Formats: sequence, structure tokens, C-alpha cells
Amino acid sequence: METSNYINTNPKGIESDSMQIITKELSHLNLPDELAAMIKRVVHTTADFEYAHLLEAHPNAVKNGKVALSKSCKIYADTSMITVGVSKPALSKLGCKIDCFVHSEDVVNEAKELGITRSICGINKAAKDDEYKIFVIGNAPTALVRICELAKEGILKPDLVIGVPVGFVGAAESKEMLKNSGLPYIIIRGRKGGSTVGVAILNSILYDLVKRN
Repeated sequence: METSNYINTNPKGIESDSMQIITKELSHLNLPDELAAMIKRVVHTTADFEYAHLLEAHPNAVKNGKVALSKSCKIYADTSMITVGVSKPALSKLGCKIDCFVHSEDVVNEAKELGITRSICGINKAAKDDEYKIFVIGNAPTALVRICELAKEGILKPDLVIGVPVGFVGAAESKEMLKNSGLPYIIIRGRKGGSTVGVAILNSILYDLVKRN
């Protein structure tokens, strides 16, 4: 192929080259050791170096997440995109499962009946199963708010909440609510985020855990 003369066409080589570029361009920052690989993976996913300044984590977040994953916990995501993007080999090695209920018939019907978002109803459903220890929210601020509400009521006790909803209505506010909830969190401050960012954060934790094991 003609492109091979100027572009690396090997998948592993492309990722390796990208990570070298990212590492070089972030070298002026004193990234926390525990978050450096995660930040680089988010930047790799988005090609946006601002994330190096926006990603914030509770001191116990990564540790709690790894412990939960090591115990083969269930993971709940607010979008199907997240369930598709998370590494299946890593989940399989750890005996973990990831689900999203926003398209489930009972959740759709409940949302219509109550006049609330399917994201809220999906969280309500997941909260009935205490094996869901990690929540990844990449799209819906209402899901993040509901997690905080249920946690305050003592109904939900997640080990880690990855709260990175993207958008202009409630996204930044819901992340601040999570930050102030006392729950172990990883957030992207402000409006930025999204399902792909949530995937990058969770995969970073999974890859490190599988590699160490």
C-alpha cells in the first residue's frame, strides 16, 4: 500500500507511536503516578490534551475499583457504547460483567409511565442488585444525580463511580454533586467527557490490573 510509505499501518505500532507522542507532549506536567496511564489513554482516545488538566480522582478511587474488579464485580454503564467499548478479554480474565439497561423493556416502560429518563430508571434497576459495584456514566447527568441520591439514602454503595457525562445541561453540575457525595469518583470537570472517555478510564484500570495479575 502506498500509505505505508508515510503512515505506520501496524495496529500495535500505531498505538505505540501515539503513546510516545502523548508522553512527550505531556512531559512538562507532573502527572500523578496513579493517574498518568489513565490520562494518557483518555488523551489517546480524544486527541485532546486538555483532559490532562480536567481529570480528577478521589484518593481511593483507583484502588477501590481494582479491588472490586478483582472480586469479579458487575459493572453498570449508562450507554450501550460503553458496554461495547470495554475490553472483553480483560473482563473475562477477571470474571466481570458489564450491563446497560436503558433499552430494556421494563426500563423503557417505567420511564414512559413516570415521565422520567430511561437513565434514571436504569440506575434504579441496577441498584436492586448489590453486585453492581462500579458505575460508568458517560452520557446522562440524570443517571449521575440518581446515583448520588440513592447513595445518600443508603440504597446504593458503589466502590467506584466514573462520572464523565458530556453536555451543556447538568453535566458539570452532576459531576460536582458526585465529587461532593463522598463516593469514590473519577470525573472530568466541566462539560467535556462522553462514553468513549468512560471506556478509556475503565480500560486503563482493567489493563493495569490484568497486566499485574
